[in-house]
Amino acid sequence: MSELFDAVDALVASRAALPPPAERKRLRSAHGLTIDEVATALKVRRATVSGWESGKTEPRPPERDAYARLLDKLAELYPAAQADTAPPAPDAAVPATFTAAPAPAEARTLSTGEASEAAVMTATENTQTPVLVAAAPAAAPRPARTTRTSSTSRRPGAKKAAPAGTPASGSDPRFENGPLAVVDVEDDGTVLAYCTGGLVLDVPAKSIPALVDWTLREAKLGAPKLAGPGKDADPLIVLTESALERYGLPVTLTEEEKHAGRIPEGHKVIKQLARAEWKLTKRGFGPWARIYRPATGSERACVQLCIPSWNALDTRHWGEAGQLPPAELARVLGVYASRVMTPRGSTAVTGLELMTALHPPTRATAPDENGKRTGEHNPGSLGKDAIAPMNWPPCEVPDGHPVLKDLPRFHVRGPAEKLFEEAYDWARPMTDAECTLRHLVGIDVNMAFAAGANGLNVGLSEATHVKAPAFDPKLPGSWLVDLSHVDLSRVKVGKEWVELDGSLLPSPFTPKGERPTGPAWYATPTVAYAAELGYEVRPIEAWVRYENGRYLDGWYNRLRDAYLATMADLGVDADLAPADFLAAMDGYKARDPELAIVTTAIKATVKGGLGKLRERPRGEGWKPGEPWRALSRPTWRPDIRAAVISRTRMNLHRKIVKHAAFTGQYPIAILSDCVVYAANGESPLDFLPYREGKPLPGGFKLGINPGLVKHEGTQSVLWGEEVRERFNAPELNLARYIKDGTVTDVDNGE
Repeated sequence: MSELFDAVDALVASRAALPPPAERKRLRSAHGLTIDEVATALKVRRATVSGWESGKTEPRPPERDAYARLLDKLAELYPAAQADTAPPAPDAAVPATFTAAPAPAEARTLSTGEASEAAVMTATENTQTPVLVAAAPAAAPRPARTTRTSSTSRRPGAKKAAPAGTPASGSDPRFENGPLAVVDVEDDGTVLAYCTGGLVLDVPAKSIPALVDWTLREAKLGAPKLAGPGKDADPLIVLTESALERYGLPVTLTEEEKHAGRIPEGHKVIKQLARAEWKLTKRGFGPWARIYRPATGSERACVQLCIPSWNALDTRHWGEAGQLPPAELARVLGVYASRVMTPRGSTAVTGLELMTALHPPTRATAPDENGKRTGEHNPGSLGKDAIAPMNWPPCEVPDGHPVLKDLPRFHVRGPAEKLFEEAYDWARPMTDAECTLRHLVGIDVNMAFAAGANGLNVGLSEATHVKAPAFDPKLPGSWLVDLSHVDLSRVKVGKEWVELDGSLLPSPFTPKGERPTGPAWYATPTVAYAAELGYEVRPIEAWVRYENGRYLDGWYNRLRDAYLATMADLGVDADLAPADFLAAMDGYKARDPELAIVTTAIKATVKGGLGKLRERPRGEGWKPGEPWRALSRPTWRPDIRAAVISRTRMNLHRKIVKHAAFTGQYPIAILSDCVVYAANGESPLDFLPYREGKPLPGGFKLGINPGLVKHEGTQSVLWGEEVRERFNAPELNLARYIKDGTVTDVDNGE
């Protein structure tokens, strides 16, 4: 009889009642559990639990019974009526700064002195009153969307918060309030600093010098260094429009100030800083001002200011972040700071600074007999000194560089004089067979340039000039070689020779896809790919770098992890099946528009950081042949930028060739990392050769990881033909418009 009872119990458990998906997530968050902890306890994958919470899938026995038991116990602890005061779940991808503690029923805005006792404050869903809870500093949990807190919401009669306990493992008590704060002013003149995780601090400072001093002495803002020999991140203070008014700064810049990128040197705030013996960097007091005093020993005294209304947060990269309320802006910047680094300027500047933060130029030596340490070159870094302008290979530098000053004024360098590794901008007319198909489907490579940097060997020092060298695919450099003999109609794919229609393929050796006509300069990955296709390469000369290494690996890993963690927060996990991935990507930005801003900023950090490696003159009275400011940086390295772009283009071409060899399908247009194919269906699955859920080895694969592809957009073949006919442009690059189909002007390649 007991066996029958057991069978009945098992049958009931197999249909155990479960709360709705949103309630499942609330209960887990209320207890401070991460998805990973639940997955480990139930012995399932993280994506499985994520699917249960999103409602995409339902648990099955035997996990269903255990999951129902967990939720029942949590429901007893956290009834639905307490949902508004439950603490958010820490993000597994971001280390928690504070040990979790139960949330008291009431709390208040913290003064500076009380902040050291508190954990993190988050706004409730139905009130503007801050509630003290323990939470992760990355601020991945979304705070309530509110307007600026009014003075009446501070509830001075609330109970004093209990101490949150000691900082969690790996945290730094010097920076217990997070990497940054958004400073705002309430209607009654009270100045508040909104930190990550919802923490709000009272700001007593009445001037910019006092604000800088308060930030360094009392605010406990900043972030630990990313590498052993590196430096801690300086605290970042974001000033809202009301804060600018409070501290005597203009809310917006005049046209003249915008052009100069700063307020005048005679501005009263700059005079206040000078009287207090604070200094500004050479870029002055602009959208990203740095205020400092010379370091004494190992102690730095530096604060970074970010002023959104002065266009510090470019809408191309930060979307509407600059218009967000203070708490939400702190959340967006806090997630970025914890996963990438504290912003040091534009996303491009931050991308470049991240390289240096992960590979500091110097390190301390072992102590001498007197116990004194000195600085020495840090192996694997680019060092502390820039390459002298006249020591650059002429083929690697842009026009106007000092090493080219003896060229005639209007001389145009050709492929045999200039290394020209750029992203694809190629298109061709459709064939008759392609015109009979119904759709044009665009696929886009995720973080293509980051993937191109992964594992790439780059030079770490000056180049050496060699004549008639034997090509070495492991040696980074620039090679003058004739690749015009490479015939795409017959190439090696793996170990086998295959026949292709070369007229339907772009050349891998030029950005426009044109076949080279003679010797040209190429980066190492391009020449290596020519050899991989089965053709002999004989360089005429080269500039090679014998000191080299995988300088960008740590940079890639950090940006990849930041992107994947944020996309997972948006419901797009890295291990989804192809159809599930496409479904998860559909409308993912609308699930949390603020985290969507972070993903855009991360991608801009990749492209901008690589672009900064070859920064051009930016006004300042520069004339061709003269040095410009960027040349004085060790990170001015156009050769590294060229190598990354070269490898990215080769990676894409390799996939295109494998796809053509296996399916007989050829691309119609390519723009950077977007490729357009003709197909009978609207989905990438209608032309990508998946077999039992597995992609073509070495070909395109759907997924969110860097190097994998996502759906960019679908338009009809008739749309493509009509657009090309309207503009009388049979080779109009349709990849530029495939996302939404809007074409506003003739394609000019920009």
